[in-house]
Amino acid sequence: MDAKKRSEKIFDISDKKIDAIIIKNNNYPFIDKNFFYFTGLEEGIFEGCAAVLFPEKNDNLIISELEEESAKKSNANLKIFRDEETYIEILKESLSSVKNIGLNFNGIIYKDFINLKKIFSNARFIDVSDSFAKIRLVKDEIEIITIKKACEIADKVMEEIPNILYEGMYEFELAAEIDHLMQKNGANKTAFNTISSFGKNSAEPHYTHGNVKLKKGDFVLCDFGASYKKYNSDITRTFIYGKASEKQKTIHRVVLEAQKIGFDQIKPGAIANEVHNAVKTSIDNTEFKDRFIHSLGHSIGLSVHDGGAGLSIDCKTELEENMIFTVEPGVYLPNYGGVRIEDDILIKKDGIEILTKASRDLIEIQ
Repeated sequence: MDAKKRSEKIFDISDKKIDAIIIKNNNYPFIDKNFFYFTGLEEGIFEGCAAVLFPEKNDNLIISELEEESAKKSNANLKIFRDEETYIEILKESLSSVKNIGLNFNGIIYKDFINLKKIFSNARFIDVSDSFAKIRLVKDEIEIITIKKACEIADKVMEEIPNILYEGMYEFELAAEIDHLMQKNGANKTAFNTISSFGKNSAEPHYTHGNVKLKKGDFVLCDFGASYKKYNSDITRTFIYGKASEKQKTIHRVVLEAQKIGFDQIKPGAIANEVHNAVKTSIDNTEFKDRFIHSLGHSIGLSVHDGGAGLSIDCKTELEENMIFTVEPGVYLPNYGGVRIEDDILIKKDGIEILTKASRDLIEIQ
């Protein structure tokens, strides 16, 4: 689906009367990912720029001179500004006869919203954030191809990790190696702050990395993702440095079996929270009751948490073909360690395609 078809579709799925939609960026990091979704642009930051979407005619890109060359890759009408005064003039001209303006309330900062209300004092502003989340939840062919490439990069890196570990290595050193390998294998950048946790630190799901040294018998939990053409992957594996204890083997087996239950449950028509509950029940029926402490997964795409839905206890979204989620059960024992196994999956007509293919077996690194 090309960028214009995406912008046409957003008007089709909205149940509100909207004449045009403004996607307004502020300074980094307050950049709305929907800007790139609807323009199809893969490069550039576009601070202070705006995209104006229309239901039928060509969209307008109001951009600074800084981003002009990058913006030429879009099929939208380019409107170049050199200062704030020119920007406002172009915006007014683009929306001269518009009364109902859609805004992504989840993505616009308050100051920009107030400024738009001043510029268009007679217009009605309508929240379209739910429609944005809905359209991005189901991926088109271009998105699927791009995410698969991001997953291939992550797989290559994960397969290298057993070869680069050594006793006395710092967590931050492993994180640096992972990040370097991702870019070496074609990633534009990391999808998020890489997690490389050793020993008991692996019991903290959102720990990143510190100055802890690797020693024999440690869990080694690696959670990272590659960003490729602005689309992301997200993978986790948990290794044992040395010989695994029986307890470590049991935790890994329980998590791996739970993930397989999740894989079996995911299909078009399944309800997101029911998939989560099935996996949680499987873990709670073991000795590790209540030690699965987060949701089973999240949608992934332009954002690492993309599209406004997840495989979580509160989400009642009906799963559809071409949605992409992570599936990441875990067991976490404070002051001991934890295991998480995470993969990215594409929902297909009769089940799923697992996009991340690195081995899920327990690997003991001798």
